[in-house]
Amino acid sequence: MATDLNDQTDAAQGDRSASADARAGTADVISGEQALQRISELERELAEYKDSYLRAMADYKNFKRRTDQERSDLLKSAGAAVLLKVLPIIDDLERAIGNTTPEISGTAWFSGFKLIPQKLNALLESEGVTPIAALGAPFDPTRHEAVIYEDAPGQAELVIAELQRGFMIRDRVLRPSLVKVGKA
Repeated sequence: MATDLNDQTDAAQGDRSASADARAGTADVISGEQALQRISELERELAEYKDSYLRAMADYKNFKRRTDQERSDLLKSAGAAVLLKVLPIIDDLERAIGNTTPEISGTAWFSGFKLIPQKLNALLESEGVTPIAALGAPFDPTRHEAVIYEDAPGQAELVIAELQRGFMIRDRVLRPSLVKVGKA
């Protein structure tokens, strides 16, 4: 009799658990309208993620382009700083060559010495450094630095003397020319 009672209890519990499973299964099943709403939510969420991804990719591309440009500018400016330090040395060498006596200028070693500024100028040219044409040109404050203004009829606003040669590196001024400008 005890066995029969246990069997009945087990059977009742089994029926209850089967009906609970059936109810849980129907709870997991959603209506067509709910499914469409859930699909719409997921599509909207997907669009947001896609938009975020595209923005992040665009930000990355802009960052990469900007850092590449900054690196290029840094290399150019670092090279320009060294070249700017070489210019006074060339100026001194050219002044020394221009102020030699005839006895010295006729010697063999002086002929070799004159090649030094020529080689340095060739080096500058290979790096994109070119002299600024100043003498006789209209005064340009972006390329020339007026040190002296002198009365010069017919040569107003023209460079009448170059006191120190200026240089450009590619499209920008490395060192402006120091000039004497005529005034009316």
